[in-house]
Amino acid sequence: MRKISLLILAVSFIFTSCKIGMSQNSDKAWEQADAIIRSITVPEFPDRTFKLEDYGGLGDGTTSNSKAFQKAIAACNSAGGGTVLVSEGKYLTGPIHLKSNVNLHLQEGAEILFSTNKADYLPLVHTSYEGVELMNYSPLIYAKGQKNIAVTGNGILNGQAGNDNWWPWAGKDVYGYQEGDANQNSEGNLPALREMAENNVPVAERKFGEGFYIRPTFFEPFECENVLVEGVTFKNAPFWIMHPLKSENVTINGVSVISHGPNNDGCDPEYSKNVLIKNCLFDTGDDCIAIKSGRNNDGRRVGIPSENIIVEGCEMKDGHGGVVMGSEISAGVRNVFVRNCKMDSPNLDRAIRIKTNTLRGGFVENVYVKDVEVGQVKEAVLRVNTYYGIYGKQEGNFIPKISNIQLENISVENGGKYGLLIKGRESEPVSNIVLKNVTIKNTETPLELENCEPVQFINTTINGKKY
Repeated sequence: MRKISLLILAVSFIFTSCKIGMSQNSDKAWEQADAIIRSITVPEFPDRTFKLEDYGGLGDGTTSNSKAFQKAIAACNSAGGGTVLVSEGKYLTGPIHLKSNVNLHLQEGAEILFSTNKADYLPLVHTSYEGVELMNYSPLIYAKGQKNIAVTGNGILNGQAGNDNWWPWAGKDVYGYQEGDANQNSEGNLPALREMAENNVPVAERKFGEGFYIRPTFFEPFECENVLVEGVTFKNAPFWIMHPLKSENVTINGVSVISHGPNNDGCDPEYSKNVLIKNCLFDTGDDCIAIKSGRNNDGRRVGIPSENIIVEGCEMKDGHGGVVMGSEISAGVRNVFVRNCKMDSPNLDRAIRIKTNTLRGGFVENVYVKDVEVGQVKEAVLRVNTYYGIYGKQEGNFIPKISNIQLENISVENGGKYGLLIKGRESEPVSNIVLKNVTIKNTETPLELENCEPVQFINTTINGKKY
C-alpha cells in the first residue's frame, strides 16, 4: 500500500512538473528572473577619488599611461577602494588590470586608447579563447580573482583593433589578412591549443603570446565577484568584447558596443552565474550576446554551467545572433531570461539561437523569451541546431540535451527563411518548446522540425495562419 501511495505521489509530481514546464510556467519563470536580479550584488565603492593625472596620467593621445593606471589602481586598492578617475582626453595605455574595490570611471570626453604594440600585453596571463583556457596575451581590461570591481562613466574604451591590428590574425582577407601570412589557424596556434586541451595538458603549460596569433578579449573579469560595467562605450575590439569568465554577480548596464571585427561578440558570459545585461546597445560584427560554457574536453574538465543570465531592455542593432547559447557549451547552460528587447538588422541571422554538436555535448534548459520585437531575420526566429559545425566533422559521443524553451509575446515583421528551424538528435529529441502569443510574418517556411517533440502553440500565427 505504501509503495502504491509513493508511486501515485511520484506520478503526481511528474505531471505537475510537466504542466509547470509548459504553458503554466511563464509567471513563475519571470518571478524567478526578478528574484535573481534582486540577489545580484552590485558593487559599491568608498567615496575616495584617485585622479589619473595625479599618478602621471597624460591625455595627449601619444604618451603611454600604463604606469599611471597601475599606480592609481594600486593606490586605490591599498586605501580600501574608491574611484580611479579618468578625465577628458585621450589616454594611450597597455592592458589595465583591475583590483578589488576599484571603480575605473571615465568622464565624458575621456577615451582610453589601447596600445597596438603586442609586447605591451605581456607577460602572459591565464585567459581563454573560444572556450579553451590558455596562457596568452592579456585581455585589454583584466581582473583575476578580484571582488567589487567596476568600469563606469560616459567615456570610450577603444581597442584600436582593425585591418592593420589584431584582426588580420583571424585569417580572413576582409579583415586585412594577406595570403601566406601566419594566423590563428596556422600550425602551432589554435590547432595546437585544442589538441593540448583534448590531451589534458595543464593550462600553465599551454603557453602562447609572442610568436603566436591568438587574439585577446577586450574586458575579462576572471573568477571575480560583484562586477559592474555601466555607461561606457566599447569600440574596435580584437576579439570577444565583454567576457565574464567563472564570475558571479555581474551587472552590465547602459553599455554601448560598437565593433565589427571578426568574432566581435558583444557579451559572452562563460561559466558564470547571476549575470544581468540591461539597457545596452549591441552593434557588432558577430553575435550580440553569446552564452558559453567551455569547448569539448576543456568545458567538461571545468564543469561549471552558465546559469541565471538575464537580458532585458537591450537593442540588438546589428549582429549575427540576438541571444545565442553555444557553440562552446560543453558544461551546459540553464535559466536564461530575455525580455523587452528589440532586434532588427539585415545582418541578423537568428533572433534566438542554440548551437552545439556531439563533440560539444552539454545541455540547454529553461530559456524564456518575452516581449521582444524583431524587425527582420535572415534565417530563423528560433534556431536550435545539434549538428553545428564550421571546423569540419563535429561528431562525437556527447549527445546534447535541449529542453524547455518558451517564446511569449513575440512579434516578427520579416521572418526570413524559417519561423522555427530545429534539428535535434534521434536519441535525444529537442523537447518542451512553447510559443505563446507569437506572430511571425513574411517567412518562407513556417516550420522545419527534425527530431523535436511536438511544439506547443498558444495563440500563435505564422504568415497569418494560426497554429
